[in-house]
Amino acid sequence: MALIIPLRGFTPKIGEDCFLAENASVIGDVTMGDGCSIWFNTVLRGDVNTITIGNRVNIQDGSVLHTLYQKSTIEIGDDVSIGHNVTIHGAKIRDFALIGMGAVVMDDAEVGEGAIVAAGAVVLSRTKIGPNEMWGGAPAKFIKMVDPEQSREINQKIARNYLMYSKWYSEGGDLTKE
Repeated sequence: MALIIPLRGFTPKIGEDCFLAENASVIGDVTMGDGCSIWFNTVLRGDVNTITIGNRVNIQDGSVLHTLYQKSTIEIGDDVSIGHNVTIHGAKIRDFALIGMGAVVMDDAEVGEGAIVAAGAVVLSRTKIGPNEMWGGAPAKFIKMVDPEQSREINQKIARNYLMYSKWYSEGGDLTKE
């Protein structure tokens, strides 16, 4: 069972039909929508400020979400995919965005609707990534525009897949079910 820790008068609020891996940690002022999945070794540390997560968000293995005390919060929209080993620190991630594996998104950065942050990118504090833009590199720079329909379709597919994967675990580990 996931480690869910009330702290400073805040108890994490978890939506319906969510999957939390048994070694995921959800701490303090965290609010999560419906149909989310929080994968193995992931930490949502709402100890010093608020983390708000929309519906059908998947936060993959080894990711860490944290904020700055009394300064930054995390807001994640609907149908967002956060890849393996991502660090998000006090940023806003809009609907249908994709944050690639190993990326870092720093305080007060904003990732627009349908935007893609490439694997390994480092999005510096206060960077504003517009809707449907792809950014990559360290520090992250604009690469190109992405087709809004294609971006939305890809992220909804990833969100659906992660919902399916989470069902495998809640249904007793039968990996043959789809």
